[in-house]
Amino acid sequence: MLTAMTEEDWTIVLRVFAASRSRRGDKGRNDRKFLEALHYFVVHNITWRALPEKFGHWNSVWKRFWRLSRSGTFEAFFDALAAMSETAHLAQMFGSGRKRGQHDQALGRSRGGFSTKIHLKTDFGGLPIAFHLTGGEASDSRNFETLLDIGPDLNPRAALGDKGYDSKSNRDAARQRGICPAIPYRSNTKDVPAFFPKTLYKARARIEQAVGKLKRFKRIALRCEKTAQNYGSFVALALGFILIKSVHTA
Repeated sequence: MLTAMTEEDWTIVLRVFAASRSRRGDKGRNDRKFLEALHYFVVHNITWRALPEKFGHWNSVWKRFWRLSRSGTFEAFFDALAAMSETAHLAQMFGSGRKRGQHDQALGRSRGGFSTKIHLKTDFGGLPIAFHLTGGEASDSRNFETLLDIGPDLNPRAALGDKGYDSKSNRDAARQRGICPAIPYRSNTKDVPAFFPKTLYKARARIEQAVGKLKRFKRIALRCEKTAQNYGSFVALALGFILIKSVHTA
């Protein structure tokens, strides 16, 4: 499977996870078994009660996940991996994906019903470095500045986005940060500049590929979590797995 983890991958996961979680509590826990349970759970989209017995009692796994989710451990795990990006200073790419879900909790009504939108930010290599959750009806354009400000604390040379981010205010916001915006203009835009970095913009396909990798985790694609907190934790964990798989299989 494309989501399968090797022993080398798990070694990195355990090392980063141990550095990300609190030093208090959970002593004597088997982190490998716990993370394997969460990996199985988010890939196969089963109920908690359906977790195989080899991972331990389902309620123990759920309770530990619930505690760590509220402490921000999974977000810290992802941020630690994202900070290791080697190409985030060159260019960063923005995109989004919409997932089904219930009302509230980073959800809103769109054409497909209540859904969540994951605003994703990747480095120039297409590896995820930050994300932001909103309701499904949220505009990509209005979340452009939020994406500029989250993730590793550095400004890239260029920011790539599709026509959904096309606006004068977005381009001005990027230039004020010393970033060159590579965003195509809509067909009805007046006074379109003669030059557009088409060769650079072709790299934006990598963020579409990153969204495709995220959709392999069925629990993310189907937005099965009731709360935004738990859903965000699973998104952070899945993106962390993607980072590790991408780095060690490149």
